[in-house]
Amino acid sequence: MAVARKHVPARMTVDEFLVWDSGDRSGRLWQLVDGEPVAMVPASQNHGALQGEISRQIGNHLIGKRPGCRAIANPGIVPHMRSTLNARIPEIGVTCGPRSDAHMMPNPILLVEVLSPSNETETWRNVWSYTTIPSVQDILIVRSTRIEAELLRRLPDGNWPKDTALVTGGATVTLESIGLSVPLDTFYATTSLTAGTA
Repeated sequence: MAVARKHVPARMTVDEFLVWDSGDRSGRLWQLVDGEPVAMVPASQNHGALQGEISRQIGNHLIGKRPGCRAIANPGIVPHMRSTLNARIPEIGVTCGPRSDAHMMPNPILLVEVLSPSNETETWRNVWSYTTIPSVQDILIVRSTRIEAELLRRLPDGNWPKDTALVTGGATVTLESIGLSVPLDTFYATTSLTAGTA
């Protein structure tokens, strides 16, 4: 369903975005990118299954090993740079901050994005904006079309590496921010992808 353009302002701040009614009743998520509201494309089944399985794996781990932390699906994230004009929405965020009902996640330590052909450009823009958040330690980007992920881990000096670390099927993903190591294939358990099709 197309959204009438009259409902979408040309520019707004995060505070304006949080109280804005898009008029879109399709259930789509919206994020604010450099002051412009942008509708997100509905997820494919593989995309949604990945989000659910990764969230379950991380959530179960946190309950047992880091009970003060929690995983949240589609949290609002405000990058450090241009913070009044950006409210991004990753697939999953982990925070160890106080529990609240706020729209924006405080001090995320881990952010996860699922990369699909329809959202690749937007997803990478989000990833680069996440690197401006001082609390973020790991950013995991998981592909929905093959068993493959890319990991960005903040370096000991506080900087980010020049490139992502590639993780393929059969290998282990280690998220140091939460102390989780898991075979990448585990995240794909409920998708149509298997190790033989990666």
